[in-house]
Parts: sequence; C-alpha cells; structure tokens
Amino acid sequence: MKKLGLFLLMINFLLTNACNNTVQKSARVMPEGQTPKNIILLIGDGMGLAQVSTSFYFNDEKSNFLRFKEIGLHQNTPIGAKITDSAAGATAFSAGVKSYNGAIGVDQDTQAVETILEILSQKGLSTGVVSTSSITHATPASFYAHVRSRRMQEQIARELMDSDVDFFAGGGIKFFNKRKDGEDLIKGLELKGFTVDTAKLAKRGMSINNKYAFLLGQDYMPKMEDGRGDFLPKATNLALDYLSQDPKGFFLMVEGSQIDWGGHANDANYIIEEMKDFDKTIGEALDFAKKDGNTLVVVTADHETGGFALSSAKVRKQDDYRGLAPTFSTGGHTAALIPVFAYGPGSERFKGIYQNQEIFGKMLAGDGAAN
Repeated sequence: MKKLGLFLLMINFLLTNACNNTVQKSARVMPEGQTPKNIILLIGDGMGLAQVSTSFYFNDEKSNFLRFKEIGLHQNTPIGAKITDSAAGATAFSAGVKSYNGAIGVDQDTQAVETILEILSQKGLSTGVVSTSSITHATPASFYAHVRSRRMQEQIARELMDSDVDFFAGGGIKFFNKRKDGEDLIKGLELKGFTVDTAKLAKRGMSINNKYAFLLGQDYMPKMEDGRGDFLPKATNLALDYLSQDPKGFFLMVEGSQIDWGGHANDANYIIEEMKDFDKTIGEALDFAKKDGNTLVVVTADHETGGFALSSAKVRKQDDYRGLAPTFSTGGHTAALIPVFAYGPGSERFKGIYQNQEIFGKMLAGDGAAN
C-alpha cells in the first residue's frame, strides 16, 4: 500500500509539473491582458463577409486579411430597430453603448457619452480621424461629436473644431466655410492651432506640437472609379507618421466610407474598387504595427450593405460554378453578423461572438480606462 501511495504521489507530481509547464509556455505565446501603446481602428462602412471576400477573388495582390490570426464576429442591433445605421454602429464602437439610429456620440436619451478618442486624449495620447466621406459624416463624427442627429453636420463641424482631435483628413469643406450661419470655421480651426490645407495632403515631417486638418473635398471624396487615387492609404500613412511621434501613444480611426455607398447603389464594381483601396490601407496599418511591435490594429464594419453575395455565374440560365456574378438582395443595410479582425497586443480579446459595443471595452481592456 505504501508503494502504491508513493507511486500515485509521483504521478501527481509529474502531471502537475507538466500542466504548469504547458500553462507557462501558453502564456509566453499568447499573454492575456496586454496593453497596446497605440490603437488603429479601421472601419469598412457597409463591409460584410462577402465584401471582404472580394479581396480574395478580385484583387491582383494577396489579400491583407490573410495576415490576421485573431478573428471574431459582432452583432450590431441598435436601440429601437433590428438593423443599424452607421451613426448608431459607430457610436457603439466609440462609446461602448447601444443607441438609436442617427445618434452621434449620445445614448438613447440623447445624453453625451465619452468616446474612446476623448478618453485617450485626456490620458495624453494623440488622436486622428481619416475618412473617404465628409469628415463630419456619421462614422467619423461619432468619435468626437455629441449631437442627437447625424444630419446636423454644421454643428458636427463646430464640435470637430473644438474637439480633442489632433489630425484629420477627409472631405467636407462646405460644412466649415459655406455654412447657413455664415461663419468661416476654416479660420476657426486655424485659431485653434490647426494648420489647414484644402488642396492636398502634406508631405512627411509634420511636428507633433502642431495640429493638422486636410479638407480635400467640398462634401465627400471622389470614389476610386472617379480618380481618388491613393488618398486613403497615403492619409493613413501621414497620420501614422505624425501621431507616432507622441511618446505616450495614439488612437487613429480610419474609415473606408464608400464600400457602403457601392452597396446602396447595388454596384459590384464600386464595392470591389473601394475594397481594394481599403485592403491596401489595412496593409499600411499592419506594416506599421509589425515594425512598431506595440500597436493594436482592429478591422471591422458597422453593418453590411446591399445583401451582397458572390453568386455563381449563369450560362443558359444555369449556374456555372467556374465564374462569379455578384448579386444584391436590397438597397439598404442588413442585419448580418460582421467580422472583426485583430492584430497586435490584446488581439486575442477579439475572438468569439459578441455585441458591437463590446469592441470599445476590448480596445481599452488592460488600460483601466474602460472600468
């Protein structure tokens, strides 16, 4: 009996050590609760899984989505509806609350809620917003403004002028200098310390001690098919070059806005070209994060638009699985679950299925700011 007891004790000792070694090795490979110095959130407005898939079938380059190992899904139901719009969807990301369609940085009672951009700015981090729509459009606005309706773009422009944003690039000049109240908020931005350019993006070499605004379209930026060129990846790179000078870190939100508009128009080529541009921009963010080593990159969408599908081609009214013929089921948004891709410190938190407002907390987890 003594020998049997000694034998069992030895077995228990060996098993315990083996388990401990496994836990230690796992912790080294994927430590929990990492805190990134920098956060880059890329939002492909209207981008569902089929839109993501176009980067595998219609892109001459290898899809940058292949570089992600941590992948999840979010559900985006807003308050008072089954299907979300961009305002409620972006407010969920920016402030961690569910709200009603049209809400910009406010809760269901229209009360202002603090955004991740504001929280991190108060901690001393630099902040930036880039968009291919007007910079006062629903998605970018939800990170710095607090108004009851997304239609209040002139008020949103005023709030941007007074906000914590250090760098922004997009369209929307008319909401600053062709206003109903006659004010010139371009001059207002300059008085707030912004260097403003309405002609082109600057070259590298901007000082972190200054603020920068690039308003390059009267309303939204041109679509890719109309010659927008490399605005989105270049503006993202410019923002990263500027923001990364801050020793405390930064938060950057980048929106590929017009994937959504291609869905509303039921225009497959519009979607494909905007996705190519967005994929290239993701590559720029991932290249920066890989080199930096302390940057979290999150890629997701507010909702899916168009009920877009990569259907089979037709030959004599029969399915031909050798080809693709993109199709649509609606001109509006859908309630489809949306993919989330994450890379860098803390990326493991984005696995699984969860509500859209949880992305806010996952980005801030480990920082203490979300508690």
